[in-house]
Amino acid sequence: MTLLSDLATPLVMGVLLGGLYAVIALGLSLVFGVVKEINIAHGDLVILGSYFGYVAMTVLGIDPILSLVIGMPILFGIGFVIQKYLLNRAFKISVDATLIIAFGISIILQNTYQLLWTPLSRGLTTSYALASFSAGPIHVPLTYLLDFIVAIIVMLLLRTFLMKTYLGKAIRAAAQDRKAAHLMGINTDQVYACTFGISAVLAAVAGIFLGLTFSFTPVSGMSFLLIALGIVVLGGIGSIVGTFVGGIAFGLAQTLGGYSLGLAAQMLVAYVMVLVVLALIPRGIFGR
Repeated sequence: MTLLSDLATPLVMGVLLGGLYAVIALGLSLVFGVVKEINIAHGDLVILGSYFGYVAMTVLGIDPILSLVIGMPILFGIGFVIQKYLLNRAFKISVDATLIIAFGISIILQNTYQLLWTPLSRGLTTSYALASFSAGPIHVPLTYLLDFIVAIIVMLLLRTFLMKTYLGKAIRAAAQDRKAAHLMGINTDQVYACTFGISAVLAAVAGIFLGLTFSFTPVSGMSFLLIALGIVVLGGIGSIVGTFVGGIAFGLAQTLGGYSLGLAAQMLVAYVMVLVVLALIPRGIFGR
């Protein structure tokens, strides 16, 4: 009973933390699955969402979660412009060109953050971000529960959007066969730009809840990009459910690894788990 009581908190925290990781990875998975691009700047767009929430809270006095009403349209516009006027053109040259441009965008964003907000660590400190709840032997920060709830809501909304709306169906068609979609009258360049814009919206949501859960710096985007990449390939490229399951698996591996081997080994355990799964299932858990 003592062992089960000790494991209860890391198990629950791993599942709930996996929700945050899934939200971070969903935008990357969407672009990867539809446009066939690895958006190296995705982590930095997530951090842009965090800094937007920080400015809304400290300068405008708006709650970070409520600031998404403003932040999501802004991030959509930024993502749309990046894909339409930079990456679409590079994509027609080669995949390598899109990687180089995305890497350049990442460097520009990181340096911009340092100029505007200095290299110091920031966080979205609110009353509920400091709260926690207990249930028997389980003690969990409230933000972890919010992360998981938001992950489910975002996953269901994204799935419904892709299945029920015209744009969603166009995105799915372009993901399956770009040339066939173009022949059917779908403007694939416009669809790709909208897809990247939606990915940036997901990054905005992820950035707010990341900032509520962890502190962040101008260069934090790279570490969360690596986590997102691990989750995307673990769950299966382009799979919404796979990304959610992959996020939970990654969160569990991290918290249980930290509990068993110490905090220094928690990320090592998570990435070893990713490598083992890919060795057995190269396309990921839900990969086609």
